[in-house]
Amino acid sequence: MAQRYYEVYRLGDWELQSGERLIDAHLAYKTIGNPTSPAIVYPTWFSGLISDNVWLIGEDKTLNPKDYFIIIPALFGNSQSSSPSNYNTPGPFPKCSFYDNVRAQYTLVTQHLGVTRLRAVVGWSMGAAQSYQWATQYPDFMDLVVPFCGSARTSIHNQVFLEGVKSALLAPKYIPSEGSGHISLNQTGQTWSDREKEIGLKAFGRGYAGWGFSQAFYREKLYEDALGFQNLEDFMRNFWEAWALSKEPENLLVMLQTWQNGNVANQSPYNGNFEKAMASIKAKTLVLPSKTDLYFPPEDSEYEVSCMLPGTGTLSVFPSIWGHWAGGPGQSKDDVNWLDKQLADFFGDNVAAKATKIA
Repeated sequence: MAQRYYEVYRLGDWELQSGERLIDAHLAYKTIGNPTSPAIVYPTWFSGLISDNVWLIGEDKTLNPKDYFIIIPALFGNSQSSSPSNYNTPGPFPKCSFYDNVRAQYTLVTQHLGVTRLRAVVGWSMGAAQSYQWATQYPDFMDLVVPFCGSARTSIHNQVFLEGVKSALLAPKYIPSEGSGHISLNQTGQTWSDREKEIGLKAFGRGYAGWGFSQAFYREKLYEDALGFQNLEDFMRNFWEAWALSKEPENLLVMLQTWQNGNVANQSPYNGNFEKAMASIKAKTLVLPSKTDLYFPPEDSEYEVSCMLPGTGTLSVFPSIWGHWAGGPGQSKDDVNWLDKQLADFFGDNVAAKATKIA
């Protein structure tokens, strides 16, 4: 058996916002760099494994292990942290929120790794949502926050997109979706046959194909010129279907529920007041949407920044036709270079602010 490339932190029975508990919960994580260096938390994204984050890390990158202690924690449901695919407790898998994930990450960072302050929290997509969650849940704990191609709350249009792909996934089971509610086949005693998984996951991947990249990406046939696929059907089968088929349906459903219910206002002391939650952010924040992202458009990011206190948030837009994929996972080299330059400038511009806090 291949050696596992990540570590596991045992949380015990983990109380959740829903009132449920994750029994014998665990958080998968990887650290890169020297523990004495300034720490950066870099959470995983929807369906992403810990290894899927390393494209932004390197000695030639701003996230340089020689300069920073980089911590990559995995989402509940990603198959490495507690997920239906590794959960041994009978009954439906509990509902997990961004709040639950970040509270677990904070426990890992402070109690297990001994970090007393973060230099930054950065993340793409659902990783960006966790970055916002960190900034509002523990506003005094970090200097900088960089969410890219993500949001502090899941918009109605984003929920509609997720409903579409979730319904496609569930169709072979003849189970209707329930909006942002959690669906687990354990509730009905059903299991997935291999054929049902194949049909549902392929439909999920093809549904996602219309959202991950922009209209211009397809118009200019970048799936051929940039990614090397022979034609559109080759791309649909060997990129999107292959991605979906590498996942477990129940794990996807857990992460979809977390995503659909994302909202930094859903915690005390904000109690549903989104503007109050955004105004609570104290860390300098660089918000990086893609101009062609179909579900995290720049307009939503503009409003998020406008809700922050003056001097807190800055907006810069990826000048890219790669849609959501401009922010990751590293396949658009021009966008990787642009993002890395944004990080380098932002980290560099805020060196003095960090020194002032420590003095």
